[in-house]
Amino acid sequence: MADHVAAVAALDEPNRRKLYDYVARQTAPISKDEASEAIGLPRTTAAFHLDKLVEMGLLDVIHERRSGRTGPGAGRPAKLYLRSEQQIEVSLPDRRYEAASHLLTDALLESETTGEPAREILNRRAYEWGEDLAGEAGGDVVQALEDLGFEPQQENTTILLGNCPFHSLAQKHTQLVCGMNLCLISGILDGIEARSHTASLDPSPGHCCVKLDQA
Repeated sequence: MADHVAAVAALDEPNRRKLYDYVARQTAPISKDEASEAIGLPRTTAAFHLDKLVEMGLLDVIHERRSGRTGPGAGRPAKLYLRSEQQIEVSLPDRRYEAASHLLTDALLESETTGEPAREILNRRAYEWGEDLAGEAGGDVVQALEDLGFEPQQENTTILLGNCPFHSLAQKHTQLVCGMNLCLISGILDGIEARSHTASLDPSPGHCCVKLDQA
């Protein structure tokens, strides 16, 4: 999230935003000379902003010879800029709708192939995703939940979740998404082998439908 916020903030500078928009709309990689001429900036200024966009993950760089020649005498490859394949998203509060869409789509496709109920597949996939995420959390349940955007809040022996990363989906399809959430968090707990807490459904105003009670 911090990296994504920084990347979006980098576009607040007007010339940088113009350069990004110009490069992103081209069908082929662009040199700094072409970009500076198109935007009307000095070459050094354009190069500075282009490299800053690369640093922020908004643009990628490739090196290639425009002439198509190779071998001795072909000259040095040119440094060219193109839009990054990285997807930058910022949502406050944190939302993970793309992750939910992948889980739901995979469940539907597998259901069509195997005949297994899509909801059972969804819950299994969510649990497996939670297990995978557990491996990245270094054994820290609260950190794993924080990284997913659940905003864990310790209240005595209970961990409440101040945010649902799938909020609008949960509003419309409560049972489906809350069940998915429970399986996801259970997968995290089991993946970390956390015996200190157990997850259960316990919806309350202003919180995610899942809470973690001390075992």
